[in-house]
Amino acid sequence: MTLEPDSVETVTFDSYSTLVDVDAVESALETHAPVDDPAPISRTWRERSMQYTLVANHLDAYETFYEVNRDALEYALAAHGVDCDADDREEILAAYHDLRVFDDVRESVERLRTAGYDCYVLSNGNPEMLESMVEGAGIGDLLEDTVSAHELETFKPAPELYRHAAGRTGTPIDGIVHVSALWFDVQGAVHAGMDGAWLDRKGDPDEPFGPDPDIVVEGLDELADALEA
Repeated sequence: MTLEPDSVETVTFDSYSTLVDVDAVESALETHAPVDDPAPISRTWRERSMQYTLVANHLDAYETFYEVNRDALEYALAAHGVDCDADDREEILAAYHDLRVFDDVRESVERLRTAGYDCYVLSNGNPEMLESMVEGAGIGDLLEDTVSAHELETFKPAPELYRHAAGRTGTPIDGIVHVSALWFDVQGAVHAGMDGAWLDRKGDPDEPFGPDPDIVVEGLDELADALEA
């Protein structure tokens, strides 16, 4: 599969791990929890959060992504034997409102916008989370809008969410490229009819399961290059 720039009108971006760095929660864990190494807890937290969203889709048990993250954090702390009271857990959770933006975001989105592509965020995050994310990333002036899973009360990679995003953008679904650092998000977009761009920031191995992405890039600047922006 190959990305064809002439067929793309709109670019949608995932948020967490794509535009902002979820690993930045490690500093909040160090500050508010008695831990020597926050990295394993952070990984468990993120993995469990993703698992909960997938289970929620199958059980029709939707909670906002913020609530899912709260549950996942409680599990991660317990799984690593960390005793942390409710107030400190809330302080750690609040780190999601102030995550570090990746260095390539502003310039790359600006290039795409200048080249004529409409740019949106398509995220599992609920509207309050996306508002703070966009503000923190400093890209509100470059985006047409954000599209939240909360609008359908279902999470990625449910195909109806990508189709909903196409409707919200006013773009035929095959005229959209969805960019994500999450492999299953890219596969969900491809399955629904979008082009899928996997942002492989960490040099992870290819996924042998499911549809291939249309393009794999190591940074958003490479995506802008590929779209001739």
